[in-house]
Amino acid sequence: MAERDRPHIVVPTRPDSEPFTTPTGGGGSDEPGFSGDRRRHGAALVQQYENAVTAAPDAQAVEGTYLAFVSFPGLELALESLDVQRAGEQPELVAVREDDSADGAVQIATVYIPDGKKEYFLKRLTQYVETAQDDKARNATLVEGIQAIRRATVRELWTDADDAYPADPLQARWWEVWLRNRDGHELQRFTAFAKAHGLRTSDHYLGFGDRTVVLLHATADQLAEAFRSLDDIAELRQPHDVANFLSELPASEQADWIDELRQRLRPAAPGAPVVCILDTGVQDEHPLLADSIAAPDLHVADPLWQLPPVNRHGTEMAGLALYGDLHAAVLSSDVIDLRHRLESVKFLPDRGDNDRDLYGAVTARAVDQPEIQAVDRPRVFMLAITARHPTPRADGDATAAREAGKPTSWSASIDALAFGRAIDDTDPKFTYLDRDEPRRPRLFVVSAGNIRDIAVTDDHLERSDLEPVEDPAQSWNALTVGAYSAHDDMSGAPASFAGYQPIAARGELSPVSRTSVLFDRKKWPFKPDVVADGGNVAASPDKTTADTPENLALLTTRFRTPGDGFFTTTRDTSAATASVAAIAADIYAAYPDLRPETIRALVVHSAEWTDAMRARLDAGSNKTALTALLRRYGMGVPDASRALYSAADALTLVAEATIRPYERQGMSNAGKTREMNLHELPWPIAELEALGAAQVRMRVTLSYFVEPNPSSRGWTGRYIYPSHGLRFATRRPEDSVESFRQRINTRARIDGEKPPTLDTESGWLFGSNQQQAAGSLHTDIWSGSAAALASKGAIAVYPVAGWWKNRAKDDQSEQGVDYSLIISIESPEVEVDLWTPVHQQVRGGIAITT
Repeated sequence: MAERDRPHIVVPTRPDSEPFTTPTGGGGSDEPGFSGDRRRHGAALVQQYENAVTAAPDAQAVEGTYLAFVSFPGLELALESLDVQRAGEQPELVAVREDDSADGAVQIATVYIPDGKKEYFLKRLTQYVETAQDDKARNATLVEGIQAIRRATVRELWTDADDAYPADPLQARWWEVWLRNRDGHELQRFTAFAKAHGLRTSDHYLGFGDRTVVLLHATADQLAEAFRSLDDIAELRQPHDVANFLSELPASEQADWIDELRQRLRPAAPGAPVVCILDTGVQDEHPLLADSIAAPDLHVADPLWQLPPVNRHGTEMAGLALYGDLHAAVLSSDVIDLRHRLESVKFLPDRGDNDRDLYGAVTARAVDQPEIQAVDRPRVFMLAITARHPTPRADGDATAAREAGKPTSWSASIDALAFGRAIDDTDPKFTYLDRDEPRRPRLFVVSAGNIRDIAVTDDHLERSDLEPVEDPAQSWNALTVGAYSAHDDMSGAPASFAGYQPIAARGELSPVSRTSVLFDRKKWPFKPDVVADGGNVAASPDKTTADTPENLALLTTRFRTPGDGFFTTTRDTSAATASVAAIAADIYAAYPDLRPETIRALVVHSAEWTDAMRARLDAGSNKTALTALLRRYGMGVPDASRALYSAADALTLVAEATIRPYERQGMSNAGKTREMNLHELPWPIAELEALGAAQVRMRVTLSYFVEPNPSSRGWTGRYIYPSHGLRFATRRPEDSVESFRQRINTRARIDGEKPPTLDTESGWLFGSNQQQAAGSLHTDIWSGSAAALASKGAIAVYPVAGWWKNRAKDDQSEQGVDYSLIISIESPEVEVDLWTPVHQQVRGGIAITT
């Protein structure tokens, strides 16, 4: 492989856009028809409905009724038919949950029905009964999935894991309460109720489109009284406790190393990109940090908190976020040119006994502080604080697995902020993520979270596969970072670790790192996206304890009190996250005009699996097994050199574009796909054809940010989580550009013409398993002959499902959504210059800023 010393080539030409319709395959439904007595079934539901809506009101102030529609086991309800999307107050689907039964999962949908609209469902049930003997009974899709209808209780609004619901109705606890936004006064009504009943609410509130989220400290019985007295509650969830920090490790370095290193340091200029550390605050007087963080760039999320830190975690993260590998910087004799600087927002209070708060709102306010100070500064927001997963260790439990990966108010806030939503905090206690202001996308790098109770007798990989990433690491738009172990040599360990053995082999996943193996592949994204060095853990000789010796940890800056040294060691996914944030900021410094979506893509695109990871991937029996390993390792370990530079025989192209995903069909609320973008890339065709049968590799990464829909109303149809989805397809060797267009786009076909084949092309590592998976980042690797690659320089990007498609008043397709394509081609077997001919085609590319 040639030296990486050339800039990536940014494609200057825009793609060609054309009207688009997704190709569809044939085949019917596998679901059986209704086999019971239709008339009897419908009549029973009519009676149940009438009994539920005519019951005495729960309180004089309420203006409607909450009903629970219960599915047959193993079947799903027609959720969109339960949610009336018309002008004025209409029946509204507010929450969907699932309960386990002996015959399969039972879906329970809670619907709020205003007093004046109680005839809406009664009419449809009656029509079903009246046409029950017909071949196609009216409203069959709605009615035949319903097993029972009953008056809803507050219990039906609980959308987290069933076993997480409080067992003791008299024990006070914090609840995350999601309110319906119906007239703008729901928050005032709710807080007035809380005050009148002596209940506490959180200091901050969070606004998402049609929902307001607030924390309430109450018993289950007190919350049930609020439910009976107010029409505003839509959903209940369990708040998340913020995880404990890493245990402090002793410093072993000498103070004179600091002076020697500082003599070699060249800090970045004041206007350079920054890593903004959302943590416990940074000790800016540390001599290795002082020249890279200015006093105006130190902030607190809450103005009542003191600015100086008292906890060490943020300062430890700062050393890694600035230097990446501080150990290498200390041992080097070279000049250290820093490309980026630091900012800090104290994200957590100094004491652990503060009231619970809503971390989505706190995150938004934390982000707002540095943006007010320097709005146009390129920055990477780094969050290495996570909340414990709400479910117990899964161990294969179906309920826990079903809950894994679901969005929370915190992860959805990260997604909304990354998508670019403005922060409206004119009310000091209420934070609203505003859809009406112009978008300004943001890049977040978030830790996957740690396994804290390591059992040395466990198979640590199996354990990691059963431990889902912690909140908010399931965020679709964040760059989520897990940890691997770069070292397993105990020869340099302190004497107190005699006889200890490393748990993870070198290059293998760290024993503390969490994964998304339990996530539903079709609903929730691959996490982590990448892994970085997070140290290792060693087991005692008697296999009773686990700890990390300093030689298996990462060197970083120490939070200093009088008499302390300047260095300490740290580990785990937070340390890995800081190192990846440093790479992202350096990419910003090299390519200051690139979008956050592109920076994220370049980090992931640069990642490679270690030999240990590759061995397991090579042993994968099929593509499904490979995608399970992708949920463990992500795309591997990012490499700063690959992220920043191309080589003569390793070309990286960067294409940024905009697409409008959907358009309306007349006056209908439902939409359809609108357009496809065709990228005809500058391509080294002659050079590849000359290589003939030589094996080459192409890697494609598509990155975009979605707007979240965090309400738990079934996660399908108009309630799907992402606003839009995008996918890519590449031209095949046998395709012309025209036949490629026809294969991907139905609207490009000539009437009566037989469509080209839609089967998956060989040569892709993950293939359709990756392209069909959820998430806002898709990457895959194609291997084959250079001659075949010569014709693959055309790539299409097209839309798939999203909630914008079926919600006309909220659809922002007309504004367009940004995406980034990263394409690299390498010729590992032969030396050939692929970069120069492409560089000549685009007449220059862009130069790296030094």
